[in-house]
Amino acid sequence: MSSVFGSGKIITSEEFLLQIHGFLRVHKDGRCERLVGNKTVPTGIDPSTGVQSKDVVISPETNLSARLYIPKTTSPDRKLPVLIFYHGGGFVVESAASPTYHPTLNLITAESNVIIVSVDYRLAPEHPIPTGYNDSWEAIKWVATHGNDGGPEPWLNDYGDFQKVFLAGDSAGANIAHNMAIRAGSEPIQGIKLEGIILLHPYFGGNEPIGSELGKHKQLKTYTDQFWNLANVSGSGLDDPLFNPEKNPNLSGLGCSKILLCVAEKDSFKDRGLYYKELMDKSGWPGKLEMMESKQEDHVFFLFNFSSHNARTLRSTICTFINQVNNTSRI
Repeated sequence: MSSVFGSGKIITSEEFLLQIHGFLRVHKDGRCERLVGNKTVPTGIDPSTGVQSKDVVISPETNLSARLYIPKTTSPDRKLPVLIFYHGGGFVVESAASPTYHPTLNLITAESNVIIVSVDYRLAPEHPIPTGYNDSWEAIKWVATHGNDGGPEPWLNDYGDFQKVFLAGDSAGANIAHNMAIRAGSEPIQGIKLEGIILLHPYFGGNEPIGSELGKHKQLKTYTDQFWNLANVSGSGLDDPLFNPEKNPNLSGLGCSKILLCVAEKDSFKDRGLYYKELMDKSGWPGKLEMMESKQEDHVFFLFNFSSHNARTLRSTICTFINQVNNTSRI
């Protein structure tokens, strides 16, 4: 989801079934017209970092794909952590090939010395929830096929350390990363060890407003809730456990040993992030949650101001989180 939410207006008209100002229009014939997130950038070698990228097909049947990134210097003798990344966009816009994400993922690849698998899950409303979650799970299983050097992708076979796998995402992508870790807790995948998740300004919600949603962000909550309601047509609403972690009875079974939770001071989702920390602390989950707050910043600022001091600090925190020795054991 962009750092700018437009005017916050939700518009219906004779012409459109629904229009979320600045993001998309749903026509009465069902066609979805996206106003942002349509641009793409090619793969190749990034001149500033030396990172190499390419697009791969995960499932021809569903057209599920991913963009892979590897650092400039690689060696089969030194395996690298694998970071599976889910982009944001409210479940309805953006892609793995978007210029919104490509520069930042090049930088994380280089600075954290990881392999990134950026998943191009299918978008709502054409593919309503849980399609995006199911695609995201399929991507994890695809990565796991490389655990014994037997997968279809040479970069993963040659360079991936499948005992150090991380899930990450921003906004809606952070929501996906959390829910994939919940699923991994009940459906362990052979071939990989999920060590941690990185939640960047996660997009969570619920029927009952909390914190600033009761005051200065009241109207903005009404606006941003529309993305979930548009994507999820099941009728489960804002208290669906996929959207509201408080309603998920399986929080204590989160299938990794550590979480990095990042929030931004001016972000309307900050209080949801803080509440998530509170929920995890109380859940009985035996892992460790680390949190950082970026002062004077708004939602996913690091994607747009990736050379700023705060963006560099955030990426440095990600690097430390991935590469620190993990002494937390899992049963």
